[in-house]
Amino acid sequence: MPRKDYGGVSFWMDSLAASGEDPLVPRPALEGDLAADVCIVGGGLTGLWTAHYLLTARPDLRIAIVEKEIAGFGASGRNGGWCSALFPRSTASLERLHGRTAALAMRRAMIDTVDEVGRVAAQLGIDCSYRKGGTLAYIRSPAQRESAEAEVAEVRRFGVDPLELLGPEAVGAAGADGAVFDPNCARIQPARLVRGLAASLVARGVRLFERTPALQVLPSQVVTPGGTVRADTVVLALEGYTPTLAPYRRRLLPLYSLMIATEPLPDEVWDAIGLSHGQTFTDYRHLLVYGQRTADNRFAFGGRGARYHWGSRIRDEYDRVPRVFEHLRRTLADLFPVTADVAVTHRWGGPLAVPRDWHASVWHDPRTGIASAGGYVGDGLSTTNLAGRTLAELITGDRTELSALPWVGHVSPRWEPEPLRFAGANAGLLAMGAADVEERLTRRSSIAARLMAPLVGG
Repeated sequence: MPRKDYGGVSFWMDSLAASGEDPLVPRPALEGDLAADVCIVGGGLTGLWTAHYLLTARPDLRIAIVEKEIAGFGASGRNGGWCSALFPRSTASLERLHGRTAALAMRRAMIDTVDEVGRVAAQLGIDCSYRKGGTLAYIRSPAQRESAEAEVAEVRRFGVDPLELLGPEAVGAAGADGAVFDPNCARIQPARLVRGLAASLVARGVRLFERTPALQVLPSQVVTPGGTVRADTVVLALEGYTPTLAPYRRRLLPLYSLMIATEPLPDEVWDAIGLSHGQTFTDYRHLLVYGQRTADNRFAFGGRGARYHWGSRIRDEYDRVPRVFEHLRRTLADLFPVTADVAVTHRWGGPLAVPRDWHASVWHDPRTGIASAGGYVGDGLSTTNLAGRTLAELITGDRTELSALPWVGHVSPRWEPEPLRFAGANAGLLAMGAADVEERLTRRSSIAARLMAPLVGG
């Protein structure tokens, strides 16, 4: 394979390569057949966390990981850097599906996971700029205030999340008359986390084969161009790239999310903006945006809006959509006018995975030995850790309360065949954008958004 510029994957990866901290050179590919106890397909955080917790429980396990590019190439090295307690389905939605006890257990597990990521990163000596500063969700219209107050009321009903409704004096976004503060989020540099975790696993004896695509995933074996790995357990950990394997084409839908990063800003500008180190931010619009103040004082800012591609195709050129980048640039300046003339230094994107019912899942079939986790809908930076801990329990049989969480064994419906999948996915994106326009014009909650809510985990 020709050498790729892996620094071009994202600002996060580029900063590692540019500083010389990590040259992003691929490890050797698999050459010849191999026997292992566990073979993990995918070198992102789901697979790496699974390997970490498997080794913690069973240090003598023979673990092999096959990765098409390099560790962290996918969403794990491109995301917004939110280590949050967010789960694709709301607690109220989980309550309707699984009951109150299960929903609360899932919520508490997600909150605990934010701290677990920071604890293990520190234990392994991975400096991923972890700082738990919480999330500010700005309120910028009467319709957004209605959404914010409804969210706070719902959360208080469960008594788990300590959300705080702030007044306008506490926020610095333009046009915001308040915000909801959620302390359960840490800012991190995601590429440092995923690359550091990969290096720690290799040092502990895990065989990580890069530039090694999986051609077939079968019970007890993974077929690659250079050889076949035979293992008692095979873990499918491809997230947004899952549809590249034919049998899983309709299991998850790859939806693109794009990001920009600015040049570093002086501390006095950040003081005026009112975002401290460790804080992340968003607002209550329907076409999601998300951002953070990076450790080196940049804005890293992203959002949805890139269309779904026919047949769940994934291509490098889909990572960059000038129209969406310009939309993100304008949106950032709208939120923080001081950034209007600030240089944008990096633009990137990539696919995340969306289940048909927006319900992430973890499962393990002891008959076939195949295990899997995914469907995080962009909330994977922390959820991958919970998935790794849970998969390790399911594989080893060392069960705790994690193995009884409601996402274990959940089976989402398959996505519709084309052209229905193409039409529905892109219609949904248009509807969310239209809902934001409707709310700006009418200053009332969007009818379109209420109609879409059941389809997006509401």
